[in-house]
Amino acid sequence: MQKEMNIEEIALAHSLTLEELEQIREILGREPNYVEIGIFSAMWSEHCSYKSSKKYLSGFPTKAPWVIQGPGENAGVIDIGDGYAAVFKMESHNHPSFIEPYQGAATGVGGILRDVFTMGARPIANMNSIRFASIEGNSETAQKHRYLLRGVVAGIGGYGNCMGVPTIGGETTFEECYAGNNLVNAFTLGLAKADEIFYGRAEGIGNPVMYVGSKTGRDGLGGAVMSSASFDEDSESKRPTVQVGDPFTEKLLLEACLELFKEDLIVGIQDMGAAGLTSSSFEMAGRSGSGMIMHLDKVPAREEGMTPYDFMLSESQERMLICAKKGSEQKIIEIFQKWELDVAVIGEVTSTGNMELFWHGQKVAEVPVQPVSEQAPVLDRPVKEPEYLKDIANITLDKDIANQEAFDAMFSDMEVVDKSWIYSQYDSMVQTNTIKGPGKLDGSSIRIKETGKALAMSADCNTRFCYINPKLGASAAVMESGRNVAMTGAMPKAITDCLNFGNPQNPEVMWQFAQSCEGIKDACRELITPVIGGNVSLYNETNGVGVFPTPSIAMVGVNDDANKVLPSCVQKQGNIIFLLGETKSEFGGSLYMKKMYNKVAGVHPEVDFEKELKLWNTVIEANKQDLLVAAKDVNVGGIAVSLAKMAVVGNKGVKVNVNLANSKDIFSETLSRALVEVNPENKENFIAIAKENGIACEEIGIVEGNTICINDISISLEAASDIYFNKFKKVIEQDL
Repeated sequence: MQKEMNIEEIALAHSLTLEELEQIREILGREPNYVEIGIFSAMWSEHCSYKSSKKYLSGFPTKAPWVIQGPGENAGVIDIGDGYAAVFKMESHNHPSFIEPYQGAATGVGGILRDVFTMGARPIANMNSIRFASIEGNSETAQKHRYLLRGVVAGIGGYGNCMGVPTIGGETTFEECYAGNNLVNAFTLGLAKADEIFYGRAEGIGNPVMYVGSKTGRDGLGGAVMSSASFDEDSESKRPTVQVGDPFTEKLLLEACLELFKEDLIVGIQDMGAAGLTSSSFEMAGRSGSGMIMHLDKVPAREEGMTPYDFMLSESQERMLICAKKGSEQKIIEIFQKWELDVAVIGEVTSTGNMELFWHGQKVAEVPVQPVSEQAPVLDRPVKEPEYLKDIANITLDKDIANQEAFDAMFSDMEVVDKSWIYSQYDSMVQTNTIKGPGKLDGSSIRIKETGKALAMSADCNTRFCYINPKLGASAAVMESGRNVAMTGAMPKAITDCLNFGNPQNPEVMWQFAQSCEGIKDACRELITPVIGGNVSLYNETNGVGVFPTPSIAMVGVNDDANKVLPSCVQKQGNIIFLLGETKSEFGGSLYMKKMYNKVAGVHPEVDFEKELKLWNTVIEANKQDLLVAAKDVNVGGIAVSLAKMAVVGNKGVKVNVNLANSKDIFSETLSRALVEVNPENKENFIAIAKENGIACEEIGIVEGNTICINDISISLEAASDIYFNKFKKVIEQDL
């Protein structure tokens, strides 16, 4: 079949444009062969090259005194004091998880774990951000997404649990825009000595290039290219491009690599992720300006009859490429053989600047490294403000809806209710350092036993906000993620992002993307939380329908005392509840508007970074002085839903009356607010701190009894708990 196609047809079949083919001819000075076409198609795919998005990613704030490594490596690194560093990143596995939910999600977890331990860090915490269409009812879409959700959760749990890494938090949301493309974003954080970070570089002429891990098969062939295209009715046919993971092998690989790092044996190491051996070899050589020779017949093979093309493009999992120090080969071989992993010397670093590939002594490809790895086409795609924005701003909330009716509808929404059916399938306590795990509301927290500190983390994005205003919505996602971290008592330090958008060939999508990037830049600059890494996932579109802009943000913060991690649910009868921050009548993109008006519309809530910082500082400072018992931010569903969640998770009633301009403002989603619980004896000192920080502070009620009373809303703790803790399970299991 290959021989019947001319070079133009082969290029187009690999999702290269004819313009890109001409550029390849100029780079090579000749016609490319089949292997070379495969290499260029993978490295210049949207997934690997960011050719549509790169223009807008420049300008992210990436530096701070605590940033050790920013974007450009396998993962970002921040200094957390006492000689230690946190290494973390978030990535998407959206397309694979839609086609094959279990393996798609599992290999997403496996890939992000490798990104972190490749840097020399032991993974100590996982999170995830997963999004689906509604799973309620018996429509075809609901049934499909119940199946997808069950598969994704099983895949995340199956891989993470086997690796012995706790999954300590995340988010699950539902919007109809994800009907054709569910989103699966995986996050991993690892711990390393600050002066023992390893990088993905291949340098030093004559240094050996070594392959370690699993054998290579044909699974995942074309995965990077598949992830750089929209879906249609035939998407199921792409199932063979989804990789198959083996967490037990990855656990061995993790331990072998960490043992390797203890000895002075290597120059660099790189995970074989998207585009497999192609991306790892070209990126390692590209970062150093080196060349490389590889003998593909020396690569350990899992299948018979594999070709050079197969070896270069396979995305088989649990593999690494190492640039070793010359003379250390045998020691490295002994380490990996001890862990029962494949290991082979497959090439060496050269000074030519070219990637030279051999097959049983015959050269089958020769490509200059820099143009492939560092000079992929940068596209300047058209941008256009979406037409829909003209129609959604002027929405009047004119229905006469009782607050009790609205509360009942919102509190039972799938976005609000407890997801223990999901997180109970994840081991959140392995390694015995989890302080605040899933289901405990707001940020998660993990103890650093070596230093007595704690790391807090949160993954967030309100996609409805991003739909009505991509720029402010992206800023709000950074604020929300940081706010959740601050609610644990930790100071937010840095983010990694996962930018999920529709088809970049649509000018309206590119406008959304550009605006979202500006929103992240603004927020990270003003909040002093640099971007230290991330991922872009485009073409999240099926049959012309794309997802809402979804710039998922994972924030990491440091708490100097692991014994002072704040809970987010009420703790003790008789304690006072305060509201921090001002409440306005802001319902754009709110759950109230979605549930009561069936619309995602309106004006985005005001974004004020100064107010946000004041809120963070108030909670963090008051916690350091032992003045707070609990803290939770006010987010989806406003004060009413946030406070009710605090009550049911804490299993105590509350009696609250909030002074509001309008009765329904109890559901407003004004930003930069929090609910805090204070012991009566600390009341005056806490008020003084809030005043010093210049933030509004209102005493609104107490923890009391077995009823949740919030203004004119009332529900028994028993009834609210039944809804909150049992609804999700009933829905997700209805057709099992």
